[in-house]
Amino acid sequence: MNLLKEIISSEVFPAIGCTEPISCAYTAAAAVEMLGKPLDEIHLIVDPGTYKNGASVVVPNSGGLKGNVIAAAMGAVIAKSSLRLEILRDVQAATLKAAKLLLNSGKIRYDCIGNMKSLYVEVRANGGGSEVKCVVSEGHANISCLEKDGVSIINKHPHAGLKQSGYRDALKGMKLEDVLKSVVVLDSLDRSDIQRGVDMNISISLKGIDMKRTAYQLKQMMKNGLMADDLFYQVKLAVSSAVDARMGGMAEPVMTSGGSGNQGSLAILVPYIVGRHQDVEIDRIIESIAVSHAVNSYIKCFLGELSVICGCAVAASISAAIAIVYQKAGIDMRKINLAIDNVIGDLCGIICDGAKPGCSMKIMSGAETAMRSAFLALAGYGLTDTDGVIGCSPEESIKNLCRVSFEGMGFVDPTIVRILQEKSTRSGNA
Repeated sequence: MNLLKEIISSEVFPAIGCTEPISCAYTAAAAVEMLGKPLDEIHLIVDPGTYKNGASVVVPNSGGLKGNVIAAAMGAVIAKSSLRLEILRDVQAATLKAAKLLLNSGKIRYDCIGNMKSLYVEVRANGGGSEVKCVVSEGHANISCLEKDGVSIINKHPHAGLKQSGYRDALKGMKLEDVLKSVVVLDSLDRSDIQRGVDMNISISLKGIDMKRTAYQLKQMMKNGLMADDLFYQVKLAVSSAVDARMGGMAEPVMTSGGSGNQGSLAILVPYIVGRHQDVEIDRIIESIAVSHAVNSYIKCFLGELSVICGCAVAASISAAIAIVYQKAGIDMRKINLAIDNVIGDLCGIICDGAKPGCSMKIMSGAETAMRSAFLALAGYGLTDTDGVIGCSPEESIKNLCRVSFEGMGFVDPTIVRILQEKSTRSGNA
């Protein structure tokens, strides 16, 4: 098994828009496509993480509308699952009009499974006396169940059931050092794939400033002399601009990491910009981004696809910090361990309260912490296992972080979902 290729194939892919609403669009498209009859009703069922991540983001090409339901309606009208997570790239006016009619018709039911702990999107599409059930789980584009009238038809879908969990099982049983050693030997295709992600994320970052949100305000602060135009500023501007674009519904692709576009922005752009600034050879930078993707995948084996704590501010920050250390010190586990502990000691416990414009604030914090933690580690300084949840090894520190999420923060997601539902009811968007 080539670990890096498995990770890139399963977790590093282009997506247009926030990946949870787009996953709802994709699932609905697959269900309606396989129904093959005029649609009468849709039932959308999601986990709490998907619910909260779809509550406040603008859906691309929706005319400014927000949420999983309009995304599912658009996907149902398009009904082309071959487009995967770029399904909302090109939406015609007639398509959006039909989706709005479906949305306002009362034919879409929407529920959240309160006790579901992992990514889960289910669409039941009814029409012409038939029903298709499509489930996406273990990955935003992984169809794990596809049934028509109670009979499995998963073998009839070209993309269904393709995700291989074997690499995740292997990752869980590996030492972090062994993971790193296995992914830094890249062939030309690996390097091309990673460079494509760099180009894609730089492109959307350059456009996000036009949203006049967090990145724009950061730029104004620099112009007003409140901060220097230094490396830290340049990195924070780039990542926040990319997230402003995504959360604002810009119909531009981003390369994900761990299936998350925001995490992809941080995991890719931070080591790339730092490496170029530090005159690191481009081949070494590309290797460091491979490291970043692999570490993000490794952490998510324990943390889950969606989590109570912010994946950008924690998992992707750790990944970017290790990538920076790799650029200068290679697989120096002492310094890598220090970088991990510095990030966890700084950001442990930052919750995910859903995808939204405010994510650019958290990603700025994550980017700054990643850089600071890495540079401190390269200087030989870091927190130790006497500090809080930090463990005696990188593996133990990561697992302790995940214990905080699973054991200590079990009521966070249900509370956030209730808050979002109450806000939705007050605004009349239930």
